[in-house]
Amino acid sequence: MDSMAASTVPILRFLLCFAATIPLSFLSRLLPHGLPKHLYSASVGVTLSDLSFGFSSNLHYLVPMLLGYASMLLYRPRCGLLAFFFGFGYLIGWILCAVNYNDGLLKEEGLRDAQKNYRLIKLPSLIEYVGYCLCCGTHFADPVYEMKEYLHWAKGKAFSVPALFVSSSLAVPHLKIWSSEAKGPSPSPYGATIRALLQTGFCMAMYLKLMPHFPLSKFTDPTYHEWGFWRKLGYQYMAGFTARWKYYFIWSISEASMIISGLGFSGWTGSSPPKPHWDRAKNVDILGIEFAKSAVVIPAVWNIQVSTWLRHYYAEFAAMMKKGDDGVGRSRTMKGNLNFNIADAFGVNESS
Repeated sequence: MDSMAASTVPILRFLLCFAATIPLSFLSRLLPHGLPKHLYSASVGVTLSDLSFGFSSNLHYLVPMLLGYASMLLYRPRCGLLAFFFGFGYLIGWILCAVNYNDGLLKEEGLRDAQKNYRLIKLPSLIEYVGYCLCCGTHFADPVYEMKEYLHWAKGKAFSVPALFVSSSLAVPHLKIWSSEAKGPSPSPYGATIRALLQTGFCMAMYLKLMPHFPLSKFTDPTYHEWGFWRKLGYQYMAGFTARWKYYFIWSISEASMIISGLGFSGWTGSSPPKPHWDRAKNVDILGIEFAKSAVVIPAVWNIQVSTWLRHYYAEFAAMMKKGDDGVGRSRTMKGNLNFNIADAFGVNESS
């Protein structure tokens, strides 16, 4: 009993800090644009991380995060590669930043759309970088987003997003977000936030209801190994179904936090009157997962923002290799076959 209580307290502390990102993200809306938002994002992120994990645990990602910034500061031509090796096991955000800063050295001609849209010409300041990595508590459980998006949000500056990067229901070729230039006043986040909070409560209720009946610990119970094939298969399905609600719950909190801050805004629909979309905050499509017809659609509905990152920064390059761009040709080595399969899995074909 004592060991169970000892393990429960850190989990509860983490959940409370994670839930606190929602009201704290709301407060960021009240701050002036620019430096105050960066300072607030950085200080809130560091404080919540320290309360959740303690100083020693935070070193596991603070050190790689600072190494990522050092790589941009000291060796720009290879900073993306260095950041990848320093931090891939921790956070994708600082890798994105380093890759984009690396791309800022390249000429625009011949760059892929993702590179053109998100490359960084100027090195962000350290406080901008830390604020980006820790904003809205996304370092707890994603979703990932681009440094350029964060900078424009913090400055209240218009950011033009090509239709390639947004939902197909947003029927305009380029979207200017975080600005009143195109569609009038900033969108209200409150309806979308309430929807995300209701989804959070439902997911938590589902997990708490199912978890006592289908714990993962059953797999190590000797009685499980005495079951027949069909009973084992049924339990495996229900155990996986139960565990997914935990992820739905966590990602729903992240979604609410990003929406209420405004950072989750992804543009306006082409309807009349136009309606705001908050796809930038969405990291999972619950119905899309549960009713997926094949594994091919999973990357589009599970951990959505990471899947988008993989598409923009890896699968599109794999598709270029498949077409023979940049002199790569059609050499079907083991690495090449892996690249092509990843491109196919993410829906990037030769015409994209």
